Amino acid sequence: MARYAIVAPKAFGVSVATIRDLGKRVGRDHQLALALWKTGYYEARMLAPFVDEPARVTRAQMDRWAKDFDNWAICDGLCLHLFDKTPHAWPAINAWSRRREEFVKRAAFALLASVALHDKKAPDAPFLKSLRLIERASTDERNFVKKGVSWALRSVGHRNRTVHTAAVRMAKKLAASPDATARWIGKDALGDLQRPLVLRRFKA
Repeated sequence: MARYAIVAPKAFGVSVATIRDLGKRVGRDHQLALALWKTGYYEARMLAPFVDEPARVTRAQMDRWAKDFDNWAICDGLCLHLFDKTPHAWPAINAWSRRREEFVKRAAFALLASVALHDKKAPDAPFLKSLRLIERASTDERNFVKKGVSWALRSVGHRNRTVHTAAVRMAKKLAASPDATARWIGKDALGDLQRPLVLRRFKA
């Protein structure tokens, strides 16, 4: 965990693979997910998104849990495996992107990346609009925030040709910024979005 910069004061030392397998065997149980989260243990909180029922997750619950985020693994796990399946994803993205707490703000962009990756039927409009959130957060130099912003920009840009064009335009703008963090994000995203494999996919 230390090697991957995962800070968790309460941990048992159980692998993620084992946690995923346990989640499949346990099945969905909203009350159990709430109880797991309440323990404060790293593995219990990693298991919670695999157990919780997305339809029963409230926006208030999402806000409470986001306040408890103390490392990127818990943050990203909740966004990738639970929060992006709720109807509250976009309101949370917009609200959390304005928050100061490092992992709450990262959650905004981890959730944006998750929705971009998983919601294949969503229209382009909210993703095009989200580029403004990315630009606004691009000067936050904190490591886990800037990496989350880059992840979101790259994921949004992978959706289709229209959104890719807009994402590349934004990445170029950031890459030319006088701010060092914005430049890093722009160049990091451009390196991915302008890969030959990606360009060929959108030209096909």
